[in-house]
Amino acid sequence: MEMDDGDGGKCMESPLLPKTRDYEVHESRTKREDILTEVKKQLKLAGPLVVVNLLVYSLQVISVMFVGHLGELALAGASMATSFASVTGFSLMIGMASAMDTFCGQSYGAKQYHMLGIYMQRAMIVLLLVCIPLACIWANTGTILQFFGQDKEISAEAGKYARFMIPSIFAYALLQCLVRFLQAQNNVRPMMVTAGITTVLHMFTCWILVFKSGLGNKGAALANAISYWLNFLFLALYVWMSPSCKATWTGFSKEAFNDIPKYVRLAVPSATMTCLEIWSFEMMVLLSGLLPNPKLETSVLSISLNTCSMIYMIPLGLSGGVSTRVSNELGARRPQAARLAVFTAIFMVATEGILAAMTLILGHNIWGYCYSADEMVVKYVGEMLMLLALSHFFDGIQSILSGTARGCGWQKIGAIVNLGAYYLLGIPTSILLAFIYHIGGKGLWIGITVALLAQALVLLTITLRTNWEKEAVKAAARVESVMTPVQVL
Repeated sequence: MEMDDGDGGKCMESPLLPKTRDYEVHESRTKREDILTEVKKQLKLAGPLVVVNLLVYSLQVISVMFVGHLGELALAGASMATSFASVTGFSLMIGMASAMDTFCGQSYGAKQYHMLGIYMQRAMIVLLLVCIPLACIWANTGTILQFFGQDKEISAEAGKYARFMIPSIFAYALLQCLVRFLQAQNNVRPMMVTAGITTVLHMFTCWILVFKSGLGNKGAALANAISYWLNFLFLALYVWMSPSCKATWTGFSKEAFNDIPKYVRLAVPSATMTCLEIWSFEMMVLLSGLLPNPKLETSVLSISLNTCSMIYMIPLGLSGGVSTRVSNELGARRPQAARLAVFTAIFMVATEGILAAMTLILGHNIWGYCYSADEMVVKYVGEMLMLLALSHFFDGIQSILSGTARGCGWQKIGAIVNLGAYYLLGIPTSILLAFIYHIGGKGLWIGITVALLAQALVLLTITLRTNWEKEAVKAAARVESVMTPVQVL
């Protein structure tokens, strides 16, 4: 076809032009399809993980609710013991087990399926050994709390509760290992089923042990241990009997005792990364007790923290999903797919953060009535929820980026970032605003929000500057370092 060239001459239309436009349309359509496929994969992972997180979190909440009917002292002791156990034990187990996100996820992506069972056994060995000194700490909870100036009567009650919780820590450690093992292979629905069954049974167990056995609040602590062990046994039976785990669980192996230091080298910064974040939130509640009108401040901070923890289960599920997707894709040497997974997850959690923030803002005047009829408490909770709406958005972003760090094996970097964000910036800001400028509990929460923003910005900068091809090479080297010559062939 001839065309006027603008000078009266004729020129031929290039047949490449329509092809170029067609290629661009096709490429755009392909990108949209890739993003939609990635969204479906992550929702398929994150949905059950959100439910699992909520159900496991609810076990201790249910126990404390039952204890609440026994009186103020029993409730205070159980609440203090639960908080102490979270800081000294459960958070540590979560952190150390999350090293499996890197090892198991990348091995699964590289089709080194048998290594998932080896890594799980290796993690179980390490975590159970760590549980021994933790059990000794829990056995002396009452003495430790008194040493730090807590009320003697409440400390003694918390000590009794904590001693009955000691079996929980061993079950929780094993359970975390099984959860990471199944999560790495995108097999999350069984966890949702077993957690649901355990939660229902937990209600009956609490009722019997708290009200019928004569154990009182100690019965609630024992119910926690029973429920964690039941959940572990249910999942262990599934792994042992299910055909879906046939390739990843090949039985107990002496190989699990090899390279334990290698696992520990990643588990320690992984635990540090997790604990530094969790401890900072618990520290806010402790600091609130030093403010004027400590009963009001502590109550409102506790309500805010419970609310924050509850809605955080959604970003936490997405974080687990992106950690699995990134580690799988890097192990399979698909760096651009890993990159797509990260930015898709960021978009999803940002959307969730906006919706959650809008919900908190719209309901800020009535949420406090769920916890108290005191108008002062309700009003203060409403003011805190306005801040919580902002902090939750940043918390969601950092959770995705932290999940990315676990999938890539950046736990050491994550630990350094969390140390700086929370302890060099966030907590000093909280203390400055709360105690120097007398903003009170709101000042404490603003400091945490500043820490979350700093953490998210630094991790986002690292993620944006990441060379994903190099990360895939590192993942391949990590996987190949445990392969025998036969496996390599």
